[in-house]
Amino acid sequence: MEEDHENRESSKTNKGLLQTDELYQYILETSVYPREAEPLKEIRDATANHPRRLMATAPDAGLLLSLLLKLVDAKNTIEIGVFTGYSLLLTALSIPADGKSDKEDSFDYVYVDADKDNYGNYHERLMKLVRVGGIIIYDNTLWGGTVALPKSIVPEHRTYHREHIIEFNKLLSNDPRIQISQIPLGDGVTICRRIY
Repeated sequence: MEEDHENRESSKTNKGLLQTDELYQYILETSVYPREAEPLKEIRDATANHPRRLMATAPDAGLLLSLLLKLVDAKNTIEIGVFTGYSLLLTALSIPADGKSDKEDSFDYVYVDADKDNYGNYHERLMKLVRVGGIIIYDNTLWGGTVALPKSIVPEHRTYHREHIIEFNKLLSNDPRIQISQIPLGDGVTICRRIY
């Protein structure tokens, strides 16, 4: 049973948590690829051959990030954790030319895709850095779907961070300072809007 689960998990690595390659390809071809800027495509293509390519922001999640940046009219942004730069470049291409990063309590948008065991620490610090109404987005909050699996069938290489992600998800769900939405794009994305 454990081996079957690992085989299913490895076959889904290129499409996030979606259940079929065909559905994921449909999403990419109908909404993501037609709107993806050429420099983003170049980074995505270059990352596809990297041994740790699964660390990259999923392009379908990137489309959502770009939309959110524009919806909140983000100008002051920060990113915690950069792999090959897909999400960072996406942010730079999505904000106005006068966008920047500067002082406390002024960030409109934060994207966190870093060491999972520090997500709770990042969250507390970011609650002082993000303005009321600003957005914090955490990547990998479904950790390959393992957060909902019995611990006994979780592949060993996923167990350490799985426990941290489960605790972090509990922390977010109990934080009255934020409004949240957890979305099954890529490896799971949680959007937090600071409400006070």
